[in-house]
Amino acid sequence: MTVSGLPMTVPAPHLPARVRIHEVGARDGLQNESAVVPTEVKAEFVRRLADAGLGTIEATSFVHPKWVPQLADAERLYPMLADLDAHLPVLVPNDRGLDRALALGARRIAVFGSATESFAKANLNRTVEESLAMFTPVVARAKEEKAHVRGYLSMCFGDPWEGPVPVAQVVRVCRALLDMGCDELSLGDTIGVATPGHVQALLAALNEAGVPTDRLGVHFHDTYGQALANTLAALQHGVTTVDASAGGLGGCPYAKSATGNLATEDLVWMLHGLGIETGVDLGRLTATSVWMAEQLGRPSPSRTVRALSHKE
Repeated sequence: MTVSGLPMTVPAPHLPARVRIHEVGARDGLQNESAVVPTEVKAEFVRRLADAGLGTIEATSFVHPKWVPQLADAERLYPMLADLDAHLPVLVPNDRGLDRALALGARRIAVFGSATESFAKANLNRTVEESLAMFTPVVARAKEEKAHVRGYLSMCFGDPWEGPVPVAQVVRVCRALLDMGCDELSLGDTIGVATPGHVQALLAALNEAGVPTDRLGVHFHDTYGQALANTLAALQHGVTTVDASAGGLGGCPYAKSATGNLATEDLVWMLHGLGIETGVDLGRLTATSVWMAEQLGRPSPSRTVRALSHKE
């Protein structure tokens, strides 16, 4: 599932030589499905993603099954992936989630916060400050266990209830997450309203506040067709970690206006065209997303998956 010689490699100036793709399809993608995907299918999905060359694959989330029933099988799924040669980060919302993850040997965990009060209330039933207070002991204990900690921050560019989100507000919460011990941050455009100038303004403001670019990743949704443009703006600023979802799976169960994540295949097509290394085999990745679309009973929304699979 590739087009011989394409995309043509034409490097552009001031871009990184390599980008690490943080694959979120197995967690962020599948948690938004209306039906529960069988555990064996999830495990096979992660295995195929690893076989395609993805080195960081978010596996699952240790949240209460009441809130995300699609990921209620975390304890069963995670041990099925123990032999994979890939980083398998998991989300934990609180101390109990961390206990469950550590008990299974997870050493890459993520907490998920919000830059806005409205989304913090909808997603965590807490204020921003209360959620930060909840994360503080979780991050501290994870670091004591020598775990790598990622801090997700939602609504960095716009909020469905509050509208535009002030850059200074996002910077303040990012700084708090780093100060409590997070190793890296993922800046989330949860409803897909960011534009390239906004992306670069936020990254510059974070740098001015003492947040180094190498501690930042970006997580764009393609609601208004801006995800690749926003990614390129972040790359031009020096960001080298980009979140993406195989086949463009996912949205956000607590933000109904959020459409799918940036498709990993679309990202890889652009990066390879720019001569940026990813370690990903686009043909295998596309085949994986076609297979997953068959399991879900609908076509992949990824333009690259559709273009390459129609070549067959």
